[in-house]
Amino acid sequence: MKPITLIQLLIEERRAGRINAELSLLIEVVARACKRIAVATGKGALGGVLGEAGTDNVQGEAQKKLDVISNEILLEANAWGGHLAACASEEMEDPQPIPDAYPKGGHLLLFDPLDGSSNIDVNISVGTIFSVLQRPAEHGENVATEEFLQPGSCQVAAGYVVYGPSTELVLTVGHGTHVFTLDREVGSFLLTERDVRIPESTSEFAVNMSNQRHWEAPMQRYIGDLLAGKDGPRERDFNMRWVGSMVADVHRILTRGGIFSYPLDAKTTSKGGKLRLMYEANPMAFIVEQAGGAASTGRQRMLDVAPTALHQRVPVFLGSKDEVETAVRYHQAD
Repeated sequence: MKPITLIQLLIEERRAGRINAELSLLIEVVARACKRIAVATGKGALGGVLGEAGTDNVQGEAQKKLDVISNEILLEANAWGGHLAACASEEMEDPQPIPDAYPKGGHLLLFDPLDGSSNIDVNISVGTIFSVLQRPAEHGENVATEEFLQPGSCQVAAGYVVYGPSTELVLTVGHGTHVFTLDREVGSFLLTERDVRIPESTSEFAVNMSNQRHWEAPMQRYIGDLLAGKDGPRERDFNMRWVGSMVADVHRILTRGGIFSYPLDAKTTSKGGKLRLMYEANPMAFIVEQAGGAASTGRQRMLDVAPTALHQRVPVFLGSKDEVETAVRYHQAD
């Protein structure tokens, strides 16, 4: 049977009363913007997009040229359609309101325009992550930063696009997680897996082992027991996989199971963690939970965290349900 397009699935969701026309349009616009990012990423050195931009983002991190390009593509695409009140980006300190010349919608969009961009120069998969919130019912004419500070459980949609050998869009609107593949010849995202499910158990883990000496005691014990293999308390061997691009690591886990961890360590404790709650952890947690997985800070369900700042950071454990629950038990027992 001929696969359906992203637009067709969104129409199905609208007819079922699960999303409205505005949210459908917003997702379509983000998907179109990601096609442009896919083209820029695919050109690599031929497009003059590799290397440093010569600027830092709000996090104090050196920006790649593609960070800046991807951010501008998403801002431009979402400025005029009337489906948004404001955008917030990992690359910008403050939210970007919709220009006064255009109509404003009732949704808020947050995004990491190019996750894993440190890998772009070596031709490793990178991606875009996005999260959609409904604007609170009681609000002023201008969008306040506080309107974005909603727990992840309030998300109405989330997704990511991985720019790899094929370009894939993973999307949830709260009723399962679906995978679309970009048909480059016709320019459409086609549904290639509906209601993907993450295996509950796993023997694979993804973590940056170079930080091991900085981890808290519970994480040291947890990884130590994994590394002990079948001779240790877990009584089976585990494999480690680590790309260094969250989108790529999570996409592998979505496909075949595993656990992704970025725990607290001595270098990030003062900041609250390494990964951003609003741009990375929450959308990925929503996607993973809708695929039957779990997501936690190690001590709390990720989607229950009450945000206190737009660029708040948190520790992250997500993936196969049984393994995430096991990692959490190590931390709660401390």
